[in-house]
Amino acid sequence: MTQSVETPKIDSLAQELAAIQQTSSKRIALLGSRHVPITHQHLIEMMTYALVLGGNRIITSGAAGTNSAAIRGAMKADPNLLTVILPQSLDRQPRESQDQLQQVMNLVENPENNHLSLGEASALCNQEIVSRCQQLICFAFHDSQTLLQTCQDAEDQRKVLTLFYFD
Repeated sequence: MTQSVETPKIDSLAQELAAIQQTSSKRIALLGSRHVPITHQHLIEMMTYALVLGGNRIITSGAAGTNSAAIRGAMKADPNLLTVILPQSLDRQPRESQDQLQQVMNLVENPENNHLSLGEASALCNQEIVSRCQQLICFAFHDSQTLLQTCQDAEDQRKVLTLFYFD
C-alpha cells in the first residue's frame, strides 16, 4: 500500500528531473489570473521573454493580467514561438485585449464556445492548452477554481507543473 502512494511522487520527481535536464525547446503553457499587480506582470513578461529566447514555444490564452504579460514577453522575443488560444471568438474579448491579440500571428479562436459563459469557455480553453503543452506554469490565487482545476488536469496528464500563488 505504501508503494502505490509513493509511485506517483517518484514518477513526478523523475519527470521534473527529465524536464530540468532537457536542453531542447519545450512547449510551455503559461496561464494565470487576470487580477495581477503590475510588478508581477513585469516579472511574468520578463520570464516569458527569457523562455522564448531559450527557444521554447509559449501557449497561453488571451485574458488580461498574467496572459497579457506572457503575450508581451513572447512577442518581444519571437512572435513565431507564441500561440494564443482564445476561449471564444476574438470579438468576444475585451477591447483592450483585442488590440494586443490582433498582433498575434498564431491565434486560435473558439467561436463554437460563444454561447457558453466565459468561465465555462475558459475551462474548455485551458483543457486544450494543457493538451498541447509539455509543461504548465500557472499563477493563481488559492481560490482560483478554474486555474486550480487546470493544474489538477495537468498533473493528471503527467505534465510538469509549476504553480505560483499570489496570496
